Amino acid sequence: MRQTPARRAELLATAAEVFAEQGYNATTVREIADAAGLLAGSLYYHFDSKESMLDEILATFLGELWARYEAVLAAGLGPRATLEALVTESFREIDRHRAAVAIYQKESKYLAVQPRFGYLDDSRSRFETAWLTTLERGVATGAFRADLDVRLTYRFVRDTVWVAASWYRPGGRHSPEEIARQYLSMVLEGIAVRE
Repeated sequence: MRQTPARRAELLATAAEVFAEQGYNATTVREIADAAGLLAGSLYYHFDSKESMLDEILATFLGELWARYEAVLAAGLGPRATLEALVTESFREIDRHRAAVAIYQKESKYLAVQPRFGYLDDSRSRFETAWLTTLERGVATGAFRADLDVRLTYRFVRDTVWVAASWYRPGGRHSPEEIARQYLSMVLEGIAVRE
């Protein structure tokens, strides 16, 4: 029995959905195997542990997210365009890796203290730096209001974007780009009609 990359990706997607729904600690290998239509022992042919499945799910998601974020940050855009691009890429990642994002949201604080998952804290720190730097640059150049508390703004934007993983479903009524556009409109322009 030869393991194919497609089968491995399929098993990881199944595991991600089960972890996202039940939580990492509450999920057993048997439950993942059942959801994948395998015997529990057969899952060990593909992965040595539930922890290694979770590690691969999160590392894949973060690797793709950072490749896209780094491209945005290296593009030399102004602060508003950078913020817009970061939000759009975030929604695209939610579309591609909804379950992984949900796991990251729920489990990263607990997992980050484990040596195997130390990269989660590094990623959180990089994420914060990228967003705070963009907001600070926007305030300094006059693209954003001078009275903004950039740390509070960062938390607001971060949380309003990433919590979408709890309700978003790929293939729904709105594309990730449309959702990003609506979010950005609310964040940057507000929701009240100007008098």
